[in-house]
Amino acid sequence: MTDNFAKPKWQRPEQLPLELSHSAATGREDLLVGEPITAALSLIDAWPAWPSPVVVLTGPAGSGKSHLADIWRSLAHATDIHPKHGEDAALAAAAGPVLFEDADRNGFDDNELFHVINSVRENRTSLLMTARLWPMSWPVTLPDLRSRLKAVTVVEIGEPDEDLLAQVIVKLFADRQLAIDEKLVGYIVARMERSLAAAQGVVDQLDRLALSRGTRITRSLAAEVLTSFAGAPDEEDDDD
Repeated sequence: MTDNFAKPKWQRPEQLPLELSHSAATGREDLLVGEPITAALSLIDAWPAWPSPVVVLTGPAGSGKSHLADIWRSLAHATDIHPKHGEDAALAAAAGPVLFEDADRNGFDDNELFHVINSVRENRTSLLMTARLWPMSWPVTLPDLRSRLKAVTVVEIGEPDEDLLAQVIVKLFADRQLAIDEKLVGYIVARMERSLAAAQGVVDQLDRLALSRGTRITRSLAAEVLTSFAGAPDEEDDDD
């Protein structure tokens, strides 16, 4: 005999969410500007009047380096390079502005990067690199390259303040075509790690969990997600 009564919510199996794609807006007008990113943005906007032909943007994961790199790529009509043997990166650098992202994670050939920097200087073009670590922390063994890296301009992006984190969370939900209550944003920001990487993780997990359960994003759902992150409080609040 078929049971016509719906199962209680806690007994219902959670559906696996589909991998729905969402596009992050990465234009100049989509950049969320806060104190930690002001210096880096000012330098991007100042191109080509840079203090040196080679600039390195450093900052933690999710700090906005890639967004700024996208803006500069479009502004300078820059070519992406990877300074490894056989990639002709130095030739590209001679022809115009070049971009090398995640330099400390993607790896590079010391000699090739040395030739790229020389090419940029000799041909009066520009090189923008992004990294999590300052250049002096990169595993460089070539003395000439280390000397060149000492002369680059380094701009560090700091951790976001609460206002910027709130803006980021709203934007991340908007990228998913989701609107979120202002009070709920404040609740999340007050209880999460102060980093853009954490904001990305919280929003992604909230979106997936809400989709799997077929429910809206509420304070109790946010509390559940935040609890799964290290240091998040375990509490149950009434939904907003």
